[in-house]
Amino acid sequence: MSKLNELFERQGQSPWLDNLKRDWLSSGEIQQWIDAGVRGITSNPSIFQKAIESSEAYTAQLAELVAGGFSVEDSYWELVLQDIDSALGLLRPLFDQSNGADGFVSLEVNPLLARDTKGTEDQARSLWDRVDQPNLLVKIPATKEGLPAISQMISEGRSINVTLIFSLDRYAEVMEAYISGLETALANGTKNLSHISSVGSFFISRVDTEVDARLLAEGSPEAVALRGTAAVTQGKLAYAAFAQTFSGPRWDHLSAHGARVQRPLWASTSTKNPDLADTLYVDSLIGPDSVNTLPDATLRSFEDHGTVERTVDSDPLVAQQTWQQLGEIVDLEDVAQVLEAQGVEAFEKSFLDLLEVLARRCESLRNS
Repeated sequence: MSKLNELFERQGQSPWLDNLKRDWLSSGEIQQWIDAGVRGITSNPSIFQKAIESSEAYTAQLAELVAGGFSVEDSYWELVLQDIDSALGLLRPLFDQSNGADGFVSLEVNPLLARDTKGTEDQARSLWDRVDQPNLLVKIPATKEGLPAISQMISEGRSINVTLIFSLDRYAEVMEAYISGLETALANGTKNLSHISSVGSFFISRVDTEVDARLLAEGSPEAVALRGTAAVTQGKLAYAAFAQTFSGPRWDHLSAHGARVQRPLWASTSTKNPDLADTLYVDSLIGPDSVNTLPDATLRSFEDHGTVERTVDSDPLVAQQTWQQLGEIVDLEDVAQVLEAQGVEAFEKSFLDLLEVLARRCESLRNS
């Protein structure tokens, strides 16, 4: 049995692939990852930027779109939706076999809508209805403006991947948005909630990058000794919050109507610091009812030398103490605000850069 299969079979954690490109769909590589134990796929504007800019696999479809009079942005969505639809088809058997527990593919709304509640709602609804596949997760960022849209989509029975979570406080708001959305769905007459799914995507490595820079700037021996601890510590505390939130009378009432927990998803789990182990953010955050979405390089590293052992809820007192020590040195609330702004900006830039590339390619195709 592969370690990816062990991760799920022994520890109840679902490994997902954090990458998608047409070359892999046509070559069979995506299917090979599924056969190896990958149980879902995530995408984002940066992933599609790299995929489309670096490949000629999209040229034929783009030429058809240009000939059909599609705008540049409409062409973007047509290209992306074809990849999403193909990936959904490959993962549909797993979705069916797992009774809707896994086999998902995530598609992000336009990142320029991150501060626009109504715009996010409108596009999330449109993408969900257009794709019309039960194993789709529409990605909505966990900005203040995104929270009402998340709750609204859940209340309408649309499955959501909540992305760009960087703080425990915001994570609590994300879980509340999901639960309140389910309660609204139930109040509106949805008697069986089992078709509604969600994950809360907690970004990991970027937390260490930002916190470690601040620890080094502070420079004390105590600060320097805490480098490389913030991301995993916050992930463990997030898992504890998840376990507490999805228990008790309020949740039991929803669970009795088939509601599924909103699994925590560890994202951005390739280590950026070469001094840290390349599987640190996998090995340290393993536990049931969770997801880890990994770039292909990290998946290979974990398969080669990762450790399949429950770790996410080990030493809870140590995690609390470490977080308190970090908070005495670093403004963790400011870290979260900075990282959210950077995350939104990075996806916006990828989206706009790709539109520029597509505009040039469209012009070239018109003139050829």
